[in-house]
Amino acid sequence: MAITAAMVKDLREKTGAGMMDAKKALTETEGNMDEAIDWLRTKGLATAAKKSGRTAAEGLVAVIVDGGEGVAVEVNSETDFVGKNAEFQEMVGKIATAALGVADVEALKSADIGGKTVENLITDKIATIGENMSLRRMAKVSGDQVVAYVHNAATPSMGKIGVLVALKGDNEAFGKQVAMHIAAANPASLSEADLDQAIVEKERQVQIDIARESGKPEAVIEKMIEGRMKKFLADVTLLSQAFVINPDLTVAAAAKEAGVEVVGFVRLEVGEGIEKKEEDFAAEVAKAAKG
Repeated sequence: MAITAAMVKDLREKTGAGMMDAKKALTETEGNMDEAIDWLRTKGLATAAKKSGRTAAEGLVAVIVDGGEGVAVEVNSETDFVGKNAEFQEMVGKIATAALGVADVEALKSADIGGKTVENLITDKIATIGENMSLRRMAKVSGDQVVAYVHNAATPSMGKIGVLVALKGDNEAFGKQVAMHIAAANPASLSEADLDQAIVEKERQVQIDIARESGKPEAVIEKMIEGRMKKFLADVTLLSQAFVINPDLTVAAAAKEAGVEVVGFVRLEVGEGIEKKEEDFAAEVAKAAKG
């Protein structure tokens, strides 16, 4: 497979590796971006291993809580400007309210709002606002108490990052602290038991390769891997993370002190994982001039 300059640039942005190292990684992995990232990590050349790509899509995440249930909804637009539009915000709020009554995003698209389906409502707004929009995803949690938090808020209930925390017990102030922690730390799961095993196995293989690069005896390598995997799991699972309010405690220990148990969470960030083509304006101008 031909390795293009664009591929090398993308890998450099994702990992912080040098140009020649990025090119070599792509060559060694036949252009597979994920494998190239792992190759660089194995060689100790990646400085941003957890980076999953630019957040490029715009829009809003809205969160709404009704008793012991909470829902978060992401609606995308082409530009950040539309996210500040009162008409768009009103539509997103109505969609979030409708989401309380359905189980998933497909059902939400068919939900009724003022005699129109959500899908048709969005189509109408595309025509009036003049920008492409889409309902991307929704997620729910439930518990004795659900606490919401919005980061980079456009309104009190919607912004760039929406977080919901479900508690067993009642402590809203603590729940808000945990929600803010989640917004900042972005855990992959609640606990090790909830973590996708494919993520665990991929990380274990990377750590095995890194350890073997050290040239140390197999017995030492096993202990190195064990320690690094323990640290990895503590870093990516909410209950094991050091609590930002008091780093001497894990989130689970802090919850116990607060008299509650964290039983679930949702974190949605606008455009998370979506790649958006960057415009090379200089090239566009040059092309237009030649035309």
